[in-house]
Amino acid sequence: MRVDGIGQYRLLGQSLDDAAGEAFDKAAKMIGLPYPGGPYIAALAKSGRSDSGLKFPRPMTDRPGLDFSFSGLKTAFLTAVHAALDKGGCDEPFKADAALAFEQAVVDTLVIKCRRALEQESLSQLVIAGGVSANVRLRTQLESQLAKMKSSVFYARAEFCTDNGAMIAYAGAQRLLAGQSSPLNLTIRARWPLADLPPIKE
Repeated sequence: MRVDGIGQYRLLGQSLDDAAGEAFDKAAKMIGLPYPGGPYIAALAKSGRSDSGLKFPRPMTDRPGLDFSFSGLKTAFLTAVHAALDKGGCDEPFKADAALAFEQAVVDTLVIKCRRALEQESLSQLVIAGGVSANVRLRTQLESQLAKMKSSVFYARAEFCTDNGAMIAYAGAQRLLAGQSSPLNLTIRARWPLADLPPIKE
């Protein structure tokens, strides 16, 4: 999303299937890790080998645009797990290697798309939010890559990245401070695209 102010949002790209967090969850489930999968994949990846030979695709990075698709990456991961099972080698070292290769693929994809978005919009500040924004590898790579562009990345403390309640409350607080409020009989919407939210009037 491009954000020019409270309620001033423009959609630049979105997931065409699984979001990054869902991809982490599903990959974790494939190798017997608990839910939510992101933190467990990241923890296991720490003992993975970068020279294991496992490499997964960076989906949709070889074509223009800012949309994401992680279903192909998920399928590639499942194929590797099945191949290891067929050979009787889906042990803990393999799982660690697979977790590292998967995490690297997701992070590389997100970094490429984020850099592309900043360049496309001629912006220099990026805010990441949601559960995956707690990933240390993602934060480190974004900081490194954006520094080369003289750009900056901002994110919440890790304990708030997975707390939707805190994020929603903060967004509501900002609107309240800007003088906006809603009646108690407002219509409840289960899905409310950011681009549909009314801007705060100056």
